[in-house]
Amino acid sequence: MSNSRVLISLLDQLKALAPMGYTVGLHIRFASPLVLKSTYPQDWQEEYQNNAYALRDPLVFWGIGISGQTRWSEIRLPDPFSIMDKARRHGLLYGAVVSCGPITSRSIIGCARSDREFTDAEIDAIAVVSRALHEAAAPPTELTKAQVEALRLIADGDRHTAAAAKLGISESALKARLSSARVRLGARTTAEALKKAREFRLL
Repeated sequence: MSNSRVLISLLDQLKALAPMGYTVGLHIRFASPLVLKSTYPQDWQEEYQNNAYALRDPLVFWGIGISGQTRWSEIRLPDPFSIMDKARRHGLLYGAVVSCGPITSRSIIGCARSDREFTDAEIDAIAVVSRALHEAAAPPTELTKAQVEALRLIADGDRHTAAAAKLGISESALKARLSSARVRLGARTTAEALKKAREFRLL
């Protein structure tokens, strides 16, 4: 099964565990997640994004500072902007949050419901899915020097012939380097490979 299909399957499992939706931020690096997906009510998503609540959200601060799992109600961090109260107005009355992965590539997953607190067993199930999402979305940690050189020249606008000439290799050798980079990045096209390489901070 491809990584994208694994992610979709895991997100479906998370959806079943979170009646009021979830927000998944996978592999947060330099304050930005490589994968961001939310099924919270659309009006709350828009308010959250438009007001940059992620920079003030106690759940995010908890997730960055601690690797583990807990109920929202058990987090004892300041909430000077009343973000949790604002979330409740959108039906997100109870929730659980899971944080996993190293601080340099942390994943934070929040799930909500409107009827009751999550049980310990439900939080454990959310944590299992969260860790699987973190692993499934793990980006490659490096490309070879040859792959980086080939991608950079294409990114700079060189055509295959010109890029190959600059590298002192044949055009077929250049295409082989680009092909291996696509495989490494899980990309179907060179354009997609370039996009992913930039997102993964590999270029």
